[in-house]
Amino acid sequence: MTETAVYAAGGVVWRILDGKLRVLLITRTRYRDLTLPKGKVDPGETLAETAVREIREETGLRVALGVPVGVSRYVMPTGREKIVHYWAAEASDAAVRATTFAPNKEVASVEWTSVKKARERLSYPVDLEILDAFAALVERGVLRTFPILALRHAKAKSRDDWDGADSARPLSSRGRRQANAIVGPLLAFGVRRIVSSPAERCIRTVMPLSAVLARRVDRTELLSQDAWDDGLSDPRTIIDARVRARKPVVLCSHGPVMPDIISELALATGTMPGSYLGNSSTLDTAAFSVVHLSVDNPGAGIVAIETHDPKI
Repeated sequence: MTETAVYAAGGVVWRILDGKLRVLLITRTRYRDLTLPKGKVDPGETLAETAVREIREETGLRVALGVPVGVSRYVMPTGREKIVHYWAAEASDAAVRATTFAPNKEVASVEWTSVKKARERLSYPVDLEILDAFAALVERGVLRTFPILALRHAKAKSRDDWDGADSARPLSSRGRRQANAIVGPLLAFGVRRIVSSPAERCIRTVMPLSAVLARRVDRTELLSQDAWDDGLSDPRTIIDARVRARKPVVLCSHGPVMPDIISELALATGTMPGSYLGNSSTLDTAAFSVVHLSVDNPGAGIVAIETHDPKI
């Protein structure tokens, strides 16, 4: 992020209503314009967290992020550039029933409309570009997706400062901060299950998330660095099971294992290899890549892949 630009995030919120696709538009109270829900990043917040929070604040809907659908850029009246990141986000029937929206000083109303009518009525060309990217997902038949998140463990105590087994090496103070900081970004993608290497540094990385979800951590040596060092790791077995399950999951492992996890995701989904896969597997501590797959046809290839790094 640059120091001068203003960053924001939001989403194209969608649902199937009476068998038809509908997207959600908001009318802002002050400007009386019709736009997509979005808002500025709060201090210490990641873009993914911002998108989920702003959608909830402006529409009353609790959503999980799907596929990224683009970035809009424009110059504000102050002369500063504004950069807005968008994701597709499905509003479940339960979320719609539980909505808490009421007209307020920021948003006068919300409405569900077809993509065609949204194109005709949106107030800004930059919103139309985002809507067009969303429509392309619809045309490809890959709008409904699920994520598999490949997470590298948080910063561990240095090997030079540790006399025990490497698998028992604990997190450093920075690593503990990282473990807490990534809870929000991981939750933004609707994670409900955690699979991890049994190494102490991996388990401690996902324990804050486990506590928030009230879900246990599934431990497996197949993702461990000890097994990888011995040529015995087996990410393929884990990946095949998670692709078949078609549910959001985070896989916590080690730097050397990450390329194998991403490669196996590509193989399991019939995705053509490329340099982008390598970039998505070269992760700093506590960073993660989100691999979006089609719910209806996960073997059709990776729909999108994105990488997040909290920079703690």
